[in-house]
Amino acid sequence: MSQAMITILAQKIAQIILKEPNRTIQADEALISSGLIDSFSLVDLALLVEDEFGVVVDDTELNPDSFDTLEQLAALIQSKQ
Repeated sequence: MSQAMITILAQKIAQIILKEPNRTIQADEALISSGLIDSFSLVDLALLVEDEFGVVVDDTELNPDSFDTLEQLAALIQSKQ
């Protein structure tokens, strides 16, 4: 998976979703299961992924199994490109 994609995701999530532009998010840091991103923000995250990377995220993919870490997100995005 692309480190550049993970970097972009980390920056966008910190800035747009968490509104903490200086926050560092690790590639393997739990986003959903840790409570960092709640169910309302999850929809925003899906829209961000769709807009930024031009992929369509299915509603069934909005869960900790495929959306919990930046690594998982990057793998999901790459599988759809």
